[in-house]
Amino acid sequence: MYKNKYANLGSLFLAVAFLFSTITMGCAVRGSYRVYDPEYHDYHRWDNNEVVYYQRWEVETHRRHEDFRRRNRDEQNEYWNWRHHHEGGGDRH
Repeated sequence: MYKNKYANLGSLFLAVAFLFSTITMGCAVRGSYRVYDPEYHDYHRWDNNEVVYYQRWEVETHRRHEDFRRRNRDEQNEYWNWRHHHEGGGDRH
C-alpha cells in the first residue's frame, strides 16, 4: 500500500519537473527572434544581449525609448551602423 503511494508521488514529481523545464524553455525561445539588417545583408538574434546594446544606443544618441520594430527604417539603419562598430558587431545568425 505504501509502495503505491510513493510510486505515484515519484511519478507526480517527475511530471512537475518535466512541465517546469518545458515551460521555462518555451519562455526563452519566445524571448528572442531574428532581425534582418538590410544594409549589411545579415540577420541578428534579438535577445536580452541585443536589448542591452539597443538601450545603450538610445542613451548615447539621446533618443526616447521605443521598441526597435516601431522605429522607422532610417533609425533602424542608424542603430545597425552603430551596432556594427561596437563590441562584437552583433550576434549574427
